[in-house]
Amino acid sequence: MPCLNEARTLGACISKAQNFLKMNGVSGEVIVADNGSTDGSIEIAAELNARVVNVPVRGYGAALAAGIQAAKGKYIIMGDSDESYDFSALTPFIDKLRQGYDLVMGNRFSGGIAPGAMPPMHRYFGNPLLTALGRLFFSCKESGDFYCGLRGFRRDAVQRLTLQSQGMEFALEMIIKAEMHGLRITEVPTTLSRDGRDRAPHLRRYRDGWRSLRFYLLMSPRWFFGVPGMVLLAGGMLISALLLFIFAKLMAVETGLHPPQTKFWFLEKRRTLERCMVAGIALIVLGIVLGIIAARQWELTGFGSLQPAATIRLVICSVLFLLLGGQTVLAGFYFGLINLVSERRTRGGSRAA
Repeated sequence: MPCLNEARTLGACISKAQNFLKMNGVSGEVIVADNGSTDGSIEIAAELNARVVNVPVRGYGAALAAGIQAAKGKYIIMGDSDESYDFSALTPFIDKLRQGYDLVMGNRFSGGIAPGAMPPMHRYFGNPLLTALGRLFFSCKESGDFYCGLRGFRRDAVQRLTLQSQGMEFALEMIIKAEMHGLRITEVPTTLSRDGRDRAPHLRRYRDGWRSLRFYLLMSPRWFFGVPGMVLLAGGMLISALLLFIFAKLMAVETGLHPPQTKFWFLEKRRTLERCMVAGIALIVLGIVLGIIAARQWELTGFGSLQPAATIRLVICSVLFLLLGGQTVLAGFYFGLINLVSERRTRGGSRAA
């Protein structure tokens, strides 16, 4: 049980788990992976004869990883210590593990969610959407609830996955890597009750939703690079073909091969070159400024290590604006060339008249 200031509910969770072990004749222990509690949670766990593992590194994943490392049993069942999960109803997990499954996921949507136990945004949008993306990205069809905190697994099988996430992504990394490594995965219905906290949960809706999506993308190069790359390539080819048609049409009109009526009359204006030049130079200047800011940040570190998350954004935007500015200037000169041909043709027609 990962724990961070759960004195209000921890005792009930430990007692339920211990009673389950006793009533079902299961040899086991209750481990509390404490993440720095200051509200008496450690003392409560010790009084109830639970084994306390002190985890100095903050994070849900760090606490779980330390608890798993300290566990001595063949099977491990993990669950939050806020009374949202029923530790007296673990028989389905034990049965599936004894049948040879490596990872047994709980499914709250099939087991039942008590009123007020899950915010409507999470229940009807966030969790279903992110679970669906996880099933799509990683072909993990065995689980319909990626975010269920109650799950059981074989200790040796999960340790072979070398899980690294220290935050809430730990639970996602577990099921994703289990699928990648070919572990046997199944799920059982479980219930979700309203937690017994008297404070706000540690999770944050939008921040953690983005962290989940980011983790999915980083774990799936095919969906992060391959699919978007193919979509952009197809879009670029389509736009290039359209532009080729437009430019060919303009050239045909300006050289007198086609009648002087065109749907792209706005590109025939004589000031197109100047406008493109102004826009292009503005983009180039913006790119240079962003590049200077990025270089300044590097200088402030003594040209040493940087914070990639912050600096790389400036560099990417700088290069992007420089490229767009250069292309805009070149496009302006192209339209200027077309207009020059048109002007000569117009003067030639006037002299002939």
